[in-house]
Amino acid sequence: MTVFKTNNKTNSQTTNNLQRLTIKHLHEVASILAVAGSDVVKGLSQIDKTLPPRYFYSDRGSELFEQICELPEYYVTRTETAILQQCATEIVKITGECELVELGSGSSTKTRILLDAYQQLNLPLRYLPVDVSGGMLENTAKQLLIDYPSLGIYALAGTYEFALQQLPAKQLATRAIAFIGSSLGNLNPQECQIFFSQITEALQPGEYFLLGVDLQKPKHILEAAYNDSQGVTAEFNLNMLEHLNRLYDGNFDTTQFEHWAFYNETENQIEMHLRSLKQQTVELHALNLRVNFAAGETIMTEISRKFDIDALQEDLKSYNLVTKKVWTDVNNWFGLFLCQLQ
Repeated sequence: MTVFKTNNKTNSQTTNNLQRLTIKHLHEVASILAVAGSDVVKGLSQIDKTLPPRYFYSDRGSELFEQICELPEYYVTRTETAILQQCATEIVKITGECELVELGSGSSTKTRILLDAYQQLNLPLRYLPVDVSGGMLENTAKQLLIDYPSLGIYALAGTYEFALQQLPAKQLATRAIAFIGSSLGNLNPQECQIFFSQITEALQPGEYFLLGVDLQKPKHILEAAYNDSQGVTAEFNLNMLEHLNRLYDGNFDTTQFEHWAFYNETENQIEMHLRSLKQQTVELHALNLRVNFAAGETIMTEISRKFDIDALQEDLKSYNLVTKKVWTDVNNWFGLFLCQLQ
C-alpha cells in the first residue's frame, strides 16, 4: 500500500496536490511486457547470453539502486550532484522558462537541484518524470508536490522508448529532456544511435537535451564502483533474476549465480555479469523458455560505457544536437552536457 505523507497538510491541500499530478501508465497504451519478454527470449537464447538492463528496475531494484548511489565507492552520483549544484543556475539562465522531462527519474534527488534553480528565478515549474517503477514514480511525485507548491507533474510509468512517443504538448515556453546519471553508458553504440534519433524526434528546434555521462578514468576506480564492499551492487544484479521469476513464472535460484563486474579496457566499458555456479537448467514458463547453463557460464546484464568529451560532442552534433556547454568536476571524472537541437 502506498502511503501519502501529508506533512500535516489539510485534506483540501492534499486534494490540491493530487490535482497537480497526472500519472500515465504506458502499459495501457502498449504491451510493454510482451515486447520486453521477447528481449528476454532473444538474449537468453544466444551463445553469449544477455538480459536487458530494464529488468533491474522492479520496485526493489529501484530501491537498491538508490542505495548504490550512496555507497562510498560509487563516485558517479555525488560527482554529478556536485556539478549540478555548481551549474544549475547557469543551465536555467540558458534555457529560460522550460519544462523538464527526465528519463529514468528514480527518486528525482538531483532533479531537485534544477527545480530549485528555476524556482529561485521565479520561473514556472513543470516536470515530466519517466520511470519503469510505477511505485517509485508515484511516491516521488507526491513528495515533490508537497515540497514545490507551484509544481505541476505529468508522470509516465514505462520505458523511455514508449515515453518519448507519448509526451504531451508542452505548456511552457520550451522543453528540456534530461538523461542524467550516466545511463547513456548502458547503451551500446548502435543503441545510442537509435536513442539520439528518438531524442531529436521528441524535441523541437531550439529545445534542449541535458546529458550526464561518466568519463574514462583509471581501471581500479571504475572496478571498485561496481564491486562495493557491502555487496549492494551484487544484490542489485541478482535481483534481476527475482524480477524475471515474478514476471514470467520462472525458477531462477539466485543462490546458484554470482555477481561479476570488470572493466573492459578495449571497449572502454564496465561489464556486469551473472555467473552460473553450476551446470543447471532454468525455465521461464510464461515465455515457454528453457535455458541450460554450464558451470561458469555468464549472462551479461549491463554495460556501462565511459566516454571521451570531444568524441561525444561530435557524435551529438551529427544528430543536430549542438553542445552549448560542458561542465566537469576537478578530476574530469564526469561530464554534464547541455545541448540544443538545431
